[in-house]
Amino acid sequence: MMSTTARPRRSVLYMPGSNARALDKGRTLAADALILDLEDAVSPEAKTDARDQVLAAVAAGGYGHREVAIRVNGLDTPWGHADLAAVAGSGADAAVLPKVESADAVRRADAVLRAAGAPEDLAIWCMIETPRGVLHAEEIADAHPRLAVLVMGTSDLAKDLHCAHTQMRLPLLHSLSRCLLAARAAGLAIVDGVHLDLNDEAGFRRACEDGLALGFDGKTLIHPKTIATANEVFAPDADTVAWSRRVIEAHEAAARRGEGVVLLDGKLIENLHVEDAHRIVALAEAIERRGE
Repeated sequence: MMSTTARPRRSVLYMPGSNARALDKGRTLAADALILDLEDAVSPEAKTDARDQVLAAVAAGGYGHREVAIRVNGLDTPWGHADLAAVAGSGADAAVLPKVESADAVRRADAVLRAAGAPEDLAIWCMIETPRGVLHAEEIADAHPRLAVLVMGTSDLAKDLHCAHTQMRLPLLHSLSRCLLAARAAGLAIVDGVHLDLNDEAGFRRACEDGLALGFDGKTLIHPKTIATANEVFAPDADTVAWSRRVIEAHEAAARRGEGVVLLDGKLIENLHVEDAHRIVALAEAIERRGE
């Protein structure tokens, strides 16, 4: 299983692969990850040119700490196979598969990547954006060791469910929770869907806070102006990091004394608390190394 615990994915920004200016601007943005999009954001007649443009941008480098993922077209489209084969040797960190509905779809994508010479550390991210994808989330999450992240595609999902986009997202709550369970059971990262109203800053912050409360690692974004809020909300705050360091220190001290019970400020600290503390500290240190 690929390790995903210490890599921040608070802000995952979609960037149209057909927009050269956007691809260049991505090198200067504070997003943790960029999804260079060859699918929804690109018209059919521009698919091939967009692929070439994205490959050139990734090859040119300059994206620094940002995780660079390329969203390909589905394998059942005229462009999907060539997209995946191109990503295999592109130097990108991940290939993002749209509308994944089965474990077999993941294995088929891996077969194309391997045949094209993809390195072992090239990850697969799976978008869960259809009812069938949600229903098969567990088998998708367990499909292949190359899989690292589940990405919620809530806009398409809401369309297929015929449900409303409400402030509390209650119509989507079952789907979000089901995919979270699948991701965590498989040891994967998972990022929330986009917030469509760019003028609703308060609503966007609330959506980030709700996603954090549910357990998401971060949020997918459609505009750079939302990066700062996502980074702020999904980063552990100073008090949480300080408490986590104390938990780790108390556990290590108890282990040195040969004690199996750890008390900190009168609270019993269990192994799950220690594991969570290590995750929080690792995330905070990864963010700190980026100079934020």
